[in-house]
Amino acid sequence: MWKCKECNISVATRFELLKHIRLEHNHRQRYACIHTDCPCSFKTWNALHIHLSRFHHKDNFQESSELSTFTCHLCACCDLHTERDYFVHIGTHLRSNETVTCMFSDCSFQTNIYATFHSHKNRKHNPHTLKDFKPGIVRTTQSSRETCDVTENDLQNDDDDNFDEKFSGSCLSGPKNLTGSLLKLEHFAHVAGTKLDEFLEELHYLHSCTLPLSAEVLEELFQKHGVATDKSVILDIAGALNASNPIFKALDKGSPLSTCYLRNQYYKDTFKLVEPIEYILDCSKKSSFQYVPLLKSLRQLFEKKNIVDKVVENHEGQNRNRVSGEQHTYRSSQDGSYFKENAFLSGNELRILVNLYADDFEVCNPLGTSRRKHKLCGIYWTLSNMPPGSHSSLSSIYLAILCKSDDLKVHGLDRILHPLLRDVKTLEQDGLFIPLLGRCLKGTIQVVVADNLGAHTFAGFNESFSGGYICRFCTATKTDIQTNSVKSHSLTLRTNELHESHVQTAELTGTSCFGVKRHCSISKTLDHFNVLTGYPPDVMHDIFEGIVPVELARCLALLISKKYFDLDTLFFFFLNFIFYFIIYKTNRPHEIPRTFSTRKTIGGNCHENWALLRHLPFIIGHLVPDEEMEWQLLMDLKDIVELVVAPTHTDESIGYLEFKISDHRHKYQYLFPDVPLLPKHHFLEHYPQLIRAFGPLVGHWTLQFEAKHSFFKQVIRHTNCFKNVPLSLATKHQLMMSYHLNSSTYEKDGLEITKASKVPVDVLKWEMAQVIEQKFSSASDIDLTKCVSYKGVTYRNGMILVHGSTSGLPDFGEIIHICVVQKTLCFMVKRLSGWYREHFRAFELTPCPSKKKTFWWQWRNWQMFTLWLIILLDQLEW
Repeated sequence: MWKCKECNISVATRFELLKHIRLEHNHRQRYACIHTDCPCSFKTWNALHIHLSRFHHKDNFQESSELSTFTCHLCACCDLHTERDYFVHIGTHLRSNETVTCMFSDCSFQTNIYATFHSHKNRKHNPHTLKDFKPGIVRTTQSSRETCDVTENDLQNDDDDNFDEKFSGSCLSGPKNLTGSLLKLEHFAHVAGTKLDEFLEELHYLHSCTLPLSAEVLEELFQKHGVATDKSVILDIAGALNASNPIFKALDKGSPLSTCYLRNQYYKDTFKLVEPIEYILDCSKKSSFQYVPLLKSLRQLFEKKNIVDKVVENHEGQNRNRVSGEQHTYRSSQDGSYFKENAFLSGNELRILVNLYADDFEVCNPLGTSRRKHKLCGIYWTLSNMPPGSHSSLSSIYLAILCKSDDLKVHGLDRILHPLLRDVKTLEQDGLFIPLLGRCLKGTIQVVVADNLGAHTFAGFNESFSGGYICRFCTATKTDIQTNSVKSHSLTLRTNELHESHVQTAELTGTSCFGVKRHCSISKTLDHFNVLTGYPPDVMHDIFEGIVPVELARCLALLISKKYFDLDTLFFFFLNFIFYFIIYKTNRPHEIPRTFSTRKTIGGNCHENWALLRHLPFIIGHLVPDEEMEWQLLMDLKDIVELVVAPTHTDESIGYLEFKISDHRHKYQYLFPDVPLLPKHHFLEHYPQLIRAFGPLVGHWTLQFEAKHSFFKQVIRHTNCFKNVPLSLATKHQLMMSYHLNSSTYEKDGLEITKASKVPVDVLKWEMAQVIEQKFSSASDIDLTKCVSYKGVTYRNGMILVHGSTSGLPDFGEIIHICVVQKTLCFMVKRLSGWYREHFRAFELTPCPSKKKTFWWQWRNWQMFTLWLIILLDQLEW
């Protein structure tokens, strides 16, 4: 029996399994190989078929009752089991310049050139069957009944009810798959609805034109079987068959898929769409905003068993860590002090944790004439109950509110947030019933993620950072941060009592008080959200698009002024630097503008600046002496960045980060005494305290949320519909999300392999075979691959892994083989010894001097933070 890897259904033949996957799992993000012992998966259906024909050619004919063996007519080789193996063997003779006589009957062609033989076979003997070979080349034997997937008796005993059930299932799956395909065309590929209507109309017309051809085919079949039938009867049968086709029947005039309007209605019913609700702000100006009901979205989300299982598993894991006393490791927001101090969230009862994100974005060209006219404010949310790393996919980020930025300024934040906060208030007090758990779960908003401007707007603080009180964590002014550091404890941290007095004073006087302009709408409405503990910092805007480009520009300008290199040399080394592996090629930094010294910044976005800072020591590090203060400042900034974005923290690493930030401040002010510190320099000084409070800050950055904007920009670019932009975008987004939620592969596959070779253990080198037998005593073969991806992280042969430490120094290994043994991913690595080079902030790796150069490493801890470089490694997991 052939077993489906997705739903565990078993079918009798390989063809039925492929048909089942095509009908029932056509919406998969990746198609897994149908063979149980093959770990490969593919993005497209065609790639799966190519894999099956190339690597499972023998297994594809398990149903045949005859087995064929090929014998070479040039040598004694006689155990070639497939035609492909036979012609590969013939190719070895040709490449040895041996003369080969054509193996097909009645052909005397001879050649010793491979290309000539290949051309002859394609021109003269294509297509061909096994009977076309000369006698003695193909030997056919009958296979035993046990080896066949389906026996003749099995086919005869297949009852009619089972056949009807399978047939009806296929008929139902056809229109459903057609609906999903049309939805993807309209709302993923953004094909215009009118163009799709024209295409379907033309397709339906072409189908109706096949009636005479169908009648001719039926007439030939009847004549072949000796059945005398009147031509009118044949036409009636052909017409009935064409009309009964469930796919084309769904395209008839007036059917659910015939027009754009009817399709959208059918999409809503089929995929259980959570429709956005339009709230009118001003009828005269036709201003409104779209709200996607939070409770309905949560209910739809918790109908998926795999999500409920992950939420429960993550909650139980947090409870076990709390009982075991692990208090000094910060892996998620639930390890932070703010979460633990919240009695509603940190109790033993499971709560629904919602993280909000708010940001303004342009859907039109920001340099065009329509800039700001259609600028939107989007409020998204994620489910924080999921384990770290579960929100990397854009399909795990949900829409709550979409409105125009101008309407938000005119009508106020309280009115826009009212329907959302009303649902969250219901969630806090009454909870949401989860059928899979059989009980109600209460919840609330845990944090609001936003850039500094957005956070201050939602929290009620000053929205200007050019002067006055600039910080939402303390009462420092822009003047105070130039002389006082956070570490000096000379700045007053905001407390609940202090903030409440500032709010009251601001409301009485009508002016801001210590940077507070008004109350926070969210904390005023909800019982378990606090304005001082609900707005974490944003690493992306503070560091990668704030501090890093400014300090790089200033330090590079100083190094150029000291004649260590000039602009031409800098650009030469930058343009000719080789970025290894796709992970670095994809995020290759942009070319530094030649006017960076006058602009006082190099510009660039987050991932480009991160990649530039990481590779800077290898680009120009050899041109700068060790003792240069500018270089030390940049390397300290690099250390700070790597510590801030770490996914796991301890009290020791946080203490070291605090020291590095303080030292970096002193060096910066020493090098640039006349340059004032940026407000983001001050925010950075709060990071050690905020990591203890919020957990790893990389879990709250806005990078993945800003990528969500791209969907709306693509929609507006393709539709060119500006009549009611929030309504159009929200509806298309919800259709896209409903499709994802109704798919059985809502999340990406954990292990992704596109090409693997199955190798018996006994043909491996003795060292590898010995280790495999020790770790997996029952394994008879392994799957070797050169590239594997797990949860978005790609590993290739030649990469460097960190796998522990010896005497306080990390141990390194170069991947020489990647293999899958009994569904377990393992690496065979070569030991490398490392010597830390302070100037490059990296390890110089050399082959290990010990005799034992290879060892087995079984990859079990997928949470480990692993980065690599070919020559030097610049990031570690201690």
